[in-house]
Amino acid sequence: MAQCPECEAFVELDAEDLEGGEIIPCPECGVDLEVTNTNPVELGLAEEEEFEDEDDEEEMDEDEEENEE
Repeated sequence: MAQCPECEAFVELDAEDLEGGEIIPCPECGVDLEVTNTNPVELGLAEEEEFEDEDDEEEMDEDEEENEE
């Protein structure tokens, strides 16, 4: 059992099935948690992926370059 760093709820996990870096949702608050240690089980907040934001930023850069020409 581990504790959510966001809402401090206890998260019941099977340590034998966990892998470091695995992402799981908190059953209480829904935030994505990353397994930072498997023995003992420790959880941290998963970093948000910004794939969509990076794509939008690249499109904006391309539009700005076209406007400068």
